[in-house]
Amino acid sequence: MRSTGYRRTVAALSVCSLALAASACGSGDDTASGKTRITVNCMPPKSAKVDRRFFEQDIASFEKQNPDIDVVAHDAFPCQDPKTFDAKLAGGQMEDVFYTYFTDAKHVVDINQAADLTPYVKELKNYDSLQQQLRDIYTVDGKIYGIPRTGYSMGLIYNKKLFAKAGLDPEQPPATWEELRADAKKIAALGDGTVGYADYSAQNQGGWHFTAELYSQGGDVVSPDGKKATIDTPEGRAVLQNLHDMRWTDDSMGSKQLLVINDVQQMMGSGKLGMYLSAPDNIPILVKEKGGDYKDLALAPMPGGEGTLIGGDGYMVNKKASPDQIRAGLKWLDHMFLRPGAGFLGDYSRAKKADAPVGLPEPRLFTGAADTKDQQVKKANANVPVENYQAFLDGNQSLKMKIEPPHAQQLYSVLDGAVSAVLTKKDADIDQLLKDASGKIDGILARS
Repeated sequence: MRSTGYRRTVAALSVCSLALAASACGSGDDTASGKTRITVNCMPPKSAKVDRRFFEQDIASFEKQNPDIDVVAHDAFPCQDPKTFDAKLAGGQMEDVFYTYFTDAKHVVDINQAADLTPYVKELKNYDSLQQQLRDIYTVDGKIYGIPRTGYSMGLIYNKKLFAKAGLDPEQPPATWEELRADAKKIAALGDGTVGYADYSAQNQGGWHFTAELYSQGGDVVSPDGKKATIDTPEGRAVLQNLHDMRWTDDSMGSKQLLVINDVQQMMGSGKLGMYLSAPDNIPILVKEKGGDYKDLALAPMPGGEGTLIGGDGYMVNKKASPDQIRAGLKWLDHMFLRPGAGFLGDYSRAKKADAPVGLPEPRLFTGAADTKDQQVKKANANVPVENYQAFLDGNQSLKMKIEPPHAQQLYSVLDGAVSAVLTKKDADIDQLLKDASGKIDGILARS
């Protein structure tokens, strides 16, 4: 599941509309006026003015450097709609170079809709410098089918101002769920509508956070072979019991439940929430859209000390693309996303001039000399209080990084029911909720 969207300024992403003719998406003819023509998606919409301008600038500079390539970009919202994604692939309406979540990679390969990039990646200047765990996500049976673009890992956003007001040390965020529960209770005791800890419990987002909380305690949603649910365990029970007790025993989660991301962001931005789980890219939204202040917002690693959920995105190439289109597509990806300290996501100097946040602790895309260069440029242009995120960076070093489970959205829908039940029903039967959810997940996995 994507955390918020673009990592700098907006949550909006894009995709080619199903209403477009097939020739406007995946290309049948790969030449246009003697040029190799490629269609690409995930262009920021016009409403995202800054990102749209950056994207257009980078395409223009790419075409100037590669006059034999014509890039046709499509925009809409969102970048990838799970409800129409498979239909676009099956109907031949997917772009030549198309956006995917990490969790899509194997599925797209399984339904035979991705081009094998293995013979071509050697032409990418910086492919070998990408983090191995990110490259592995798009590698299936030893063959390479995609290029990672960004990643995120979950952590705990907290309000330093409320911590201090509640008599807590703002430089010592909770490291365990027991500590988080105690801190949340003290923050809620401030009164005046203040909530200690908030969590999502609707629109599949409750299941997403259940998974993150389960990972943090060393548990998992499905077995290693992907065939059975593994939530009816002491770890799964601990997740639901903790939420239930904070809601009903401590009264530290507030009375309003069935929250989604926008609700919780609004609470944090208005200064009425102490803590919630999120990725770093929530922080600029809290400031720019919800009224928060960078100096008050800090980020800690996931409580529990065992693991954290990671996600992200990248691009794959349509199986119908010609060899020339594959090469052109990889050149475009290299130019846009894989240049340390440059490109759409890496031009930190340009971002700073546009008053976009620079210095948030995103997981690093590169290794070695490429990473060193990228970090140097980022540090030189940082315009947010990076010290507020040091605990997150330090703590992540010892956590196991775990990708979302297979069939994530279907599983999250099931888990939503368990999370919402414990937050809305004081007498919720946790054992029965886990048993019922396990049966439903087993059914989903059996049908896959």
